[in-house]
Amino acid sequence: MDQAPGPHTFRAVNLQGWRDLTFLHWSYPPEVVQALLPQGLTVETVDGRAWVGVLPFRMHAVRTPGLPPLPHLSSFPELNCRTYVRHANGTSGVWFFSLDAARLWIVAAARVLGLPYMWCRGDVDGEAPGTVRYRSDRLVPWRGPVRLRAEIEVGAPVDTDDLALFLSARWWAFSRRAGRLWQVPVAHPDWPLHEARAVVVDVGDVLGAAGLPAPTGAPLVHFSPGVRTRLGLPRPS
Repeated sequence: MDQAPGPHTFRAVNLQGWRDLTFLHWSYPPEVVQALLPQGLTVETVDGRAWVGVLPFRMHAVRTPGLPPLPHLSSFPELNCRTYVRHANGTSGVWFFSLDAARLWIVAAARVLGLPYMWCRGDVDGEAPGTVRYRSDRLVPWRGPVRLRAEIEVGAPVDTDDLALFLSARWWAFSRRAGRLWQVPVAHPDWPLHEARAVVVDVGDVLGAAGLPAPTGAPLVHFSPGVRTRLGLPRPS
């Protein structure tokens, strides 16, 4: 995987904080994930397995450079379901099956850019020492319920191994709009990771809504207190 784009040189059009984030990952046969990708993207693998992540977290201080964040509107729970891909042009990045956000204005704006955002009701509770609880319920009445429930025990900081780097150090996000692929540059510091354990985790609805079979086995879990992130303008791939 090409890690070089990490310290992107680009003009940021959006600033975000990603806080109290848990990476929940399951491996899948590559052909299962590849069947869900648009033409032009190839699923990336580690030791012959593809990986799908479900990431609950808190968006914090979302804003345009030069402007202050708006109270309440700029901080909210979010939930992503994603996999890891390489474009035909050689660029590695993230493909999102879904992104659930608890602010309707974010959903509306992001869908214009081709990102599959959904409106949800959610909560991130980190008040208990060493424990973070997540809840998300998608508010799309014409479809079946899509929800997440998770309780994560957070431990000590850990070094980032090769697999954790593969799953977290991603500098492009792909979307599909007007019949073509677009890519968004993303820049942030290295993720500070902690060992973590899923005490409770229910994500079957999230993965099923993406077209994936139910996962088998316990997830690979990493927790991070978060990073500050810069996003650039989408560009055609």
